[in-house]
Amino acid sequence: MLKYSDTYRHKGLRKKLVEKLIEGGIKDKNVLNAINNIPRHCFLDKAFEEQAYQDKALPIDEDQTISRPLTVAWQTQLLNIKRNDKILEIGTGSGFQAAVLAQYPIELYSIERIEKLYLFAADIFKQLSISDKVHNILGDGFVGLPDEAPFDKIIITAALDVIPETLLSQLKIGGICVFPFGKHGEAQTMIRLTKTEAFRFTKEQFGDCQFVPMLSGIKKK
Repeated sequence: MLKYSDTYRHKGLRKKLVEKLIEGGIKDKNVLNAINNIPRHCFLDKAFEEQAYQDKALPIDEDQTISRPLTVAWQTQLLNIKRNDKILEIGTGSGFQAAVLAQYPIELYSIERIEKLYLFAADIFKQLSISDKVHNILGDGFVGLPDEAPFDKIIITAALDVIPETLLSQLKIGGICVFPFGKHGEAQTMIRLTKTEAFRFTKEQFGDCQFVPMLSGIKKK
């Protein structure tokens, strides 16, 4: 049973949210359908239920945030997801981005460094019956998952001002990495890197964004 009931009202609010995402420039129907399928209010504290389908970031435990829906949609669209892609997400957080990605026919790995959030996401994935679609992992995102590499796509949901070579080395030739670049509290930009050769990438920029900083190490409960 879901943490909160997913009512017709919630579904109606999601439909309106999808319309706003289209106005915001989201064109990929798979992205829109994925967000329309996921009850975002279930990833939030009850106090924020009424704000769940507004296009804004909201607080979750451990001084983290759930990204605004437009940001989630943009990052997902920038990945150019293909069937059977092997995707690594760095920063599970509430689990909302992973739940959106899990709507695709892909192999998904998601790493979270904060045990409390890792356990929360695992519970929500179980409630949404997508546990079999997400390899949910407690670990250090800076390390990535070298034993599972290479990946077709890597998505990072926290801000970096330097991209670890460790992560880029886990990307296939032709693979894509999407991440927010910049220091916390300063201007940040959404970046897409495409790996063209072993140590060569093309870089694209997609506007301003604001994310919490990416940190290393594992934080136990």
